[in-house]
Amino acid sequence: MKVAQVKENKIIVSEIDDIKLDGRKGAIVMTLGCGLCGSDIVKFRHKIVHDGAVLGHEIVAEILEINSDTKFKKGDRIVTSHHIPCGECNFCKHGNVSMCEHFKKTNIFPGGFSEKVFVSEEHLKNVAYLVPENMTDEEISFYEPLGCCIRAIKRCALQKDDTALIVGLGSIGLLMGEGLKAMGYKVYGCDLIPERIELAKKMGIEPFDFSFEVDGVFMTSGADKAIDTALKAVRAGGKILVFSSTPLSNGYPNNEIYYKELTVLGSYSPSPADLKDSFDLLASGKVNVKGLTTVYPLDKIQQAFDDTVANKIFKAYIKIAG
Repeated sequence: MKVAQVKENKIIVSEIDDIKLDGRKGAIVMTLGCGLCGSDIVKFRHKIVHDGAVLGHEIVAEILEINSDTKFKKGDRIVTSHHIPCGECNFCKHGNVSMCEHFKKTNIFPGGFSEKVFVSEEHLKNVAYLVPENMTDEEISFYEPLGCCIRAIKRCALQKDDTALIVGLGSIGLLMGEGLKAMGYKVYGCDLIPERIELAKKMGIEPFDFSFEVDGVFMTSGADKAIDTALKAVRAGGKILVFSSTPLSNGYPNNEIYYKELTVLGSYSPSPADLKDSFDLLASGKVNVKGLTTVYPLDKIQQAFDDTVANKIFKAYIKIAG
């Protein structure tokens, strides 16, 4: 079967042996497509993964073979996430599910940029859903990244009628805006790229002019200027939700946090409950993701990585089958 592997600073499409169920509980699925996540870019560019690794986790797939006591059957079109918390450790009991060791160890195999993937029964029972017939593969591929946004919004815990600013209007920033709007907040946005601001405006995210301060800032960009912008825009006593990695050279803004009594939170990856909310918002149409993706075939995956890094597109979707 074909997979896209990290090899010598490139993403190369290779042939490897087919994966088989071999009596395991779970399913072998045909990957219809897989979204390209910012974390895939980071792992590739910063050499966090070894040569031969298959990236990708935002998969939409069709079940080819199944051995599982679940509602799913052969031929079903499903969407799934890749990590599952144990629900019993100290992290899980405190709501920090993405810190759970079991969460970090669980994954789909060999990775989403592959013609076939093994999805465990644990995944099928906890984080997989049957895709509604009226939804496209590209639309439902936002299931996991929207789940990340829903978790961030919940962690920020803004009050009713609070205002929110998104700093960085790439695909995850726009998705954060959709989630915030769906949950009833007034949403503003800012970015250095005019085209992003225009698209955000069409999606109901108002440009921010710094004539007032907001209750909560969602940092979906880790650039130096994004941190300065967040500190400038947030009101005294407000919140900054960090949903991005920042440069290691960045200083810690202790004085601003101290004198303005700011609450600064990080948010990383969703729980099964966050994913359920994400699925419901997408299936109901309350979150609009139409037109955000650019589709690439598997053999053009390197181009998808390059175009994403160059800010030529908002979100890449790698079409593998279907």
